[in-house]
Amino acid sequence: MAFNTDKNSYTIIFSVLMVLVVGSLLAGVSSGLRENINANKKKEKQQNILFAMGITDPNDPSAFVPADQAKVLFDKYIGEDQFIVSGGTAEKTSDAFAIDIKKEGDKLKNDSNYQRRMPLFVGKKDGKQFYIVPVRGNGLWDAIWGYIALGGDFNTVEGAFFDHKGETPGLGANITEAYFRDDFIGERILSAAGEYKGIAVKKGNGDPKNERKDDNAVDALAGATITGNGVTAMIKKGLKLYLPYFETLKK
Repeated sequence: MAFNTDKNSYTIIFSVLMVLVVGSLLAGVSSGLRENINANKKKEKQQNILFAMGITDPNDPSAFVPADQAKVLFDKYIGEDQFIVSGGTAEKTSDAFAIDIKKEGDKLKNDSNYQRRMPLFVGKKDGKQFYIVPVRGNGLWDAIWGYIALGGDFNTVEGAFFDHKGETPGLGANITEAYFRDDFIGERILSAAGEYKGIAVKKGNGDPKNERKDDNAVDALAGATITGNGVTAMIKKGLKLYLPYFETLKK
């Protein structure tokens, strides 16, 4: 039986069948690769956390540790010191990566009584303690995120990592550059009076070399005001969630 390929119905049926076939193939490939994709995402997060702690590629201090070494080094410096924080309490977990801070925020928006869960990574290096907090917010065009490593005083920033989904190249995208993130090292999140301030990305800060570490601010990126405001809000909101738990550790 011959098909009349000139008919519109043939074109429609053929298109539908192709969509179904290709869709099924892609779904199968995605399912088969999901385990590898998740493993790679976990390695990337481990690299980012280690980077915030100042653990980098030994051959290039500005680069992440190699992906094939991420797990070994993560286990060495952090290991099982992973926690799920909720308010002023924390429970130990073997895999804090399972907590999606965006989804946790969405759950709270839909249910004001929901007890938000937040991951926390506690690292040790050269005799110093690091409390690495994941943060997430909005830039000019899309999501921005990062990790802030606080010292054992729960006040001084020991390191930071930032990334973005779609900020403008050469402007907001520069939050990933060393000259921006390194400005945060040594900054305090509390005022001299002990009031929580966070760290502002401030235009006209009057401290281009970032010599003042007690002003709760770093110099803004040129031409990236909205992205900088997003980083400010992200840090202030993200770290504040952990303050009740940090207070219990000070006692």
